[in-house]
Amino acid sequence: MRYSTLTQRIAGHAVAAWDIHYQALEQRRQGREIILLSVGDPDFDTPAPVVEAAVASLRRGDTHYSDVRGSLALREAVVRHSQLPLDPAQVVVTAGAQCGLFATFQCLFEPGDEVIVAEPMYVTYHGVFGACGAQAVPVAVRPEQGFRLDPAAVARAITPRTRGLLLNSPHNPTGVVIDQADLERLAQLCRHHDLWLVCDDVYQALLYDGEAPNPLSLPGMAERCVSIGSLSKSHAMSGWRVGWVIGPALFARHLGTLVMSMLFGLPEFVMHAACVALDQAWDDVRRMREVYRQRRDRVCAVLEGCPGIHAHRPAGGMFVMLDIRGSGLGAQAFAQRLLDEEGVALLPGDGFGPSAAGHLRLGLVLEADVLEQVCRRIAACALRVLAEQSGGDVDGKAEDRRVEHETYQ
Repeated sequence: MRYSTLTQRIAGHAVAAWDIHYQALEQRRQGREIILLSVGDPDFDTPAPVVEAAVASLRRGDTHYSDVRGSLALREAVVRHSQLPLDPAQVVVTAGAQCGLFATFQCLFEPGDEVIVAEPMYVTYHGVFGACGAQAVPVAVRPEQGFRLDPAAVARAITPRTRGLLLNSPHNPTGVVIDQADLERLAQLCRHHDLWLVCDDVYQALLYDGEAPNPLSLPGMAERCVSIGSLSKSHAMSGWRVGWVIGPALFARHLGTLVMSMLFGLPEFVMHAACVALDQAWDDVRRMREVYRQRRDRVCAVLEGCPGIHAHRPAGGMFVMLDIRGSGLGAQAFAQRLLDEEGVALLPGDGFGPSAAGHLRLGLVLEADVLEQVCRRIAACALRVLAEQSGGDVDGKAEDRRVEHETYQ
């Protein structure tokens, strides 16, 4: 039987990035003890008032069709959360940010359009581009420059076919944040070249210091900027599938028409819970953010000075990128050994793009004591690899490595 060309466009090497993760899940199902840090699923419980709001809504019988754009109450809560003078008609509620990003691209871009994106990029972006037929134009953000997106490099990537710029800040997988000055320069490029600016803002509430700059508030950006948000990471609600898209009114009308044929509205009881999350649960968010900060600090401290490993210190989000190039192994090979020998699952950076080759993404999704144990297992694995490559005592440092191994146990 024949399949549409869409099936080829949404496949690719990025899908294979999850191979280690799926191996780990299968080994766990078979009874092996696996420490799973390959996916960004918060380990916190959803705040209790949010859960109770959903239960109460169910008991009231809120189980019928809802407004396909999202309930007015939730869209008003999103507007309050944005702290911008928006109309609720500019907000469309989606089944998580991933759905929002997919639908946004369907409404804005088509085959032949070029959209600039920082590389490495989140692995599902490839499928989003492929589904609408637009071409991703990657701008490398390199570890040697702290994974910073350079506006000058973005400017050099613009061609007559460029239709948009996709930003993700704090960035997945690197945790880097675009500062106010760089955001203003990028916004200026969008205005000058008549580009859409699409912002994947799902990690904004997990910025460790300061406030994330909001591109919607910059001059001349309201008519060309789309912001995509979610409760998955900030409120530990990944399984609730609640997200939203904010954009110009006409764009929101087009998006509403599209989600009518995709979702036909979220469950009303889920949206009641989302309203409580946005209006009442920010103390919980601050607490979770502080825990992520402490976990980040513990990971970076334990791996400080580890032979073959360098931890990039993220400014936000829930991941730490580990540079394992000093071990002499590629990311896929190191991740495989780490799973096989230590029962630890991390995601190889290669799936995010060539600039993340030689890196592993570690999710800060378990308690700090467990993460410290994980770091010692990573260090032990790296020391074994280095010892094998040096032939044990060939470089005269075998005894030093034995001491280092015991230190990291």
